[in-house]
Amino acid sequence: MTPEAITMKPCSLPRWLVLGAVLAALPALAQPIPAKVSRAPATATIIPLSSNWRLDGDVPVHALLISLQGLANREAPRVYLEYPADWQWEIVRPLEGFLERRHGVKFERLGQDDADAALARFGRYAKGYVVWDRAVRASLIVAFTISGVEDAVVVSPDLIPLAEKHGLKCVADLRGRFAGQPDHAIYQWAYDHYWARCSRDYYVLLGGHAGAEMQPGIADFGVKQRAFFTDLSANPKHPEELALERKILGGQHPASIVVGWHSYGKDTEGQHTTLVGNYGLKMEGLHNLPNVSFTCQIPLTPDFKFTNNHHVAPGARLQAEPKVYVCAVATDSMGIGAWTKPGRGKIPYTWQVTMNWAWMNPPALQFFYEDRTPNDYFIAGLSGPGYMYPKAIPADKFPALMKDARALMAQLDLRVMEIMDYSEGNRHVGNTDLPKAVVDRYYHEFPDAIGFINGYGTARTYDLRDGKPLISYDYYLDVNRSVRDAAADLEELIQLNPQRPYFLLLHIRERNTVEKVTEILHSLTEPVEVVPLDVLLKLAASAPTYRTHYQEPADPISPNP
Repeated sequence: MTPEAITMKPCSLPRWLVLGAVLAALPALAQPIPAKVSRAPATATIIPLSSNWRLDGDVPVHALLISLQGLANREAPRVYLEYPADWQWEIVRPLEGFLERRHGVKFERLGQDDADAALARFGRYAKGYVVWDRAVRASLIVAFTISGVEDAVVVSPDLIPLAEKHGLKCVADLRGRFAGQPDHAIYQWAYDHYWARCSRDYYVLLGGHAGAEMQPGIADFGVKQRAFFTDLSANPKHPEELALERKILGGQHPASIVVGWHSYGKDTEGQHTTLVGNYGLKMEGLHNLPNVSFTCQIPLTPDFKFTNNHHVAPGARLQAEPKVYVCAVATDSMGIGAWTKPGRGKIPYTWQVTMNWAWMNPPALQFFYEDRTPNDYFIAGLSGPGYMYPKAIPADKFPALMKDARALMAQLDLRVMEIMDYSEGNRHVGNTDLPKAVVDRYYHEFPDAIGFINGYGTARTYDLRDGKPLISYDYYLDVNRSVRDAAADLEELIQLNPQRPYFLLLHIRERNTVEKVTEILHSLTEPVEVVPLDVLLKLAASAPTYRTHYQEPADPISPNP
């Protein structure tokens, strides 16, 4: 049975009525949410991809398959690409099993990189093909834009015969068009010819890996949504690219979303995220996040509801004892971290949830919530509905973004917001603290939160209002920091903060395992109590041994962290 034949429940309500009920249950976000099918398909197709992501390697066939996936999945979830086992987003393959086990999907498997079989099965969803120039990297990114607006698969010149074998005709040929041109001129041409036909709710920054490598995992979703694609720079050293990037961001709908990631070869994370925030837009920052054109359409199973492991009621009061309390918080998306690594469940551990996945990737969040142990606790972040820097967001654009965040927090059963800001510095330079005006906004916008945390590296912003603390990180655990050295660092921190209770908040860089963190904490000479974040915040409210502090006007900043 084909997937499109089972989008209605047998002997049930009409599909449009079921779909309306599903959408009505979701929060009303600024950007239109991709439509869900009434239930996951009975069958879908898996196409494995090789581990070669070089432009002179297998990227041409991968680009064809990713664009075809976006077109085939436009109206129903039909194609799931199986990325390599070492892909940055590590749960691609665990999610396959979850979709089979919990959502009832039976996958039919094609051969690795089998574009011929894929076109034979799904070529009918394309109206033609667009040729990119293998001598000009940016032409491939432009080709993804054309793919979405012209319903065309993306091909390199050597794949033209394959496309034509399956009855597809050329709709655009970029060979030679951009020879010798800088990126800003190439994307200006694409803007002039295609931007008017692209989505104003989604924009794809297809950056990340640069040079001879490209990992366009998010491109299937961009093609599905007819998004405009670039890898434009937010670096002032590239004024022409920055000017066009500003023009594109300024043309998007208010509080809409930018997906993908900045180019590792052009600018910095801080520059890019700051720029997106300047326009009051959200960012979902992973250029190689795969299969979103598929997973965005899969609803939660009817028996599932997001339920967190809360340890204290919102209005409860706890009393801290004269001891050291430690809380470990893992951020940077659970799917690229230590979730599947050894040790999870051994100690209380706090995980930052990527909230937009409630509508972009529902089965992935269901997987995490159902796979949690009693020691796993979830919080919201980073800074709002997506990854954003609050100091970079104009004050008049802040409420609309945080309204979406409140709705997502309620849906996901989250009570703590994690804040991060690299707009004026990072863990190496400048300043990551929050001015009082920004802190005021968070307390105003999240009256139901039990507290907030701040930083990525260490920071100095602290507050306590109506029993709701704002605590900053005291330590950043780098992936390469050894157990011995990290334990010595924490011993020193504990000695430098002799007053008890001492609330020690640890940021755990994503690939540190829970097993490693457990070993570090067990190495400490002074006994510490490891607690989940909701407990730490309640204890911190009872004994504020920290000093209220905000960013000061004279604090050093670095505008290009």
